[in-house]
Amino acid sequence: MPARVVLAMSGGVDSSVAAYLLKEQGYDVIGLFMRTGAHGHDDARTPERKRGCCSALDAGDARRVADRLDMPFYALDFEQDFERIIDYFADEYLAGRTPNPCVVCNNWLKFGKLWSYGKQLEADFVATGHYARMTKGDGPPELHRAVDPDKDQSYVLGGIQRDVLPHLLFPIGGYRKDEVRSIARKLGLSVADKPDSVEICFVPDGDHGALIRHRRPGLQTAGKFVDTAGEFLAEHPGIENFTIGQRKGLGYAGGSRRYVLKIVSDDNTVVLGDREELLTRMLTASRVNWLSEVPSEPLRCEAKIRYRHTPAPALVTALPDGGAQVEFDEPQSAVTPGQAVVFYDGSRVLGGGWIEEGK
Repeated sequence: MPARVVLAMSGGVDSSVAAYLLKEQGYDVIGLFMRTGAHGHDDARTPERKRGCCSALDAGDARRVADRLDMPFYALDFEQDFERIIDYFADEYLAGRTPNPCVVCNNWLKFGKLWSYGKQLEADFVATGHYARMTKGDGPPELHRAVDPDKDQSYVLGGIQRDVLPHLLFPIGGYRKDEVRSIARKLGLSVADKPDSVEICFVPDGDHGALIRHRRPGLQTAGKFVDTAGEFLAEHPGIENFTIGQRKGLGYAGGSRRYVLKIVSDDNTVVLGDREELLTRMLTASRVNWLSEVPSEPLRCEAKIRYRHTPAPALVTALPDGGAQVEFDEPQSAVTPGQAVVFYDGSRVLGGGWIEEGK
């Protein structure tokens, strides 16, 4: 009897080709679509570049692919769970932090609740269309970067629980994006040239500030821009509009280029300064999830502090409280509280945590 796999299908080309590859490898594949309630982008008039995922249109695309591949398909109601992610997103910005909802969605839903549902279906594995790879040699399974460096998504997977690793499949991790689209075209799949979804599916227009103000209408978040000496520079409309390292869209024109250095939620102050002042050599992280053994000694590795950041050589020390201290060989720019820091040994993901502060 073939091993059973539950596959998260988003209606995009990546998860669609993942379904085909799993079927070709002999798995018994069940497609699962997550209904999230984030349907503000269902309108066909919405520009393709601004569409998210998990809409009714996407559900239809996923179902057609499943029918084409002759596999079972179910749409699951995750709206209540997804509301928690949007609340987390809003509350992090209002605390002066920059959230990473993709990491949280993977931790809570795709490799949490979705896998729990899969186990009810007696599945052996859970799979997605992420660009990442699993290796399963003589030792324990390991999570690695994808073959395509431009599409690698291992950074957003660092929070997966270690006990889930033996049950993970990433069928497209060994392919480049153009190869994935080529496979879809050869199969005649309607999603072969479908644009990729935006990074934050519930903010398809990119205006996260408007979403937060709608979500938390009673809060007063307007405050002051100050320099590093605490001198007043200008008023700002709300801390939810800013993130560490931001230069554009500040609504403030000073004599020189200014960057956001710090956000103080207690009094809604945003500290501005020069680019060089964004550089920090150390950070502390909390709630570190280790996919390898917890290091008993300081560990030489590479650390990545945001999705588009090039992993940088660092010394990571695990702390007794479940956190970690990260000391980079060279100062890094815009270390941002609320973002994930992920640790690598070559292509292998060792784990990751949540940035609390840079020093």
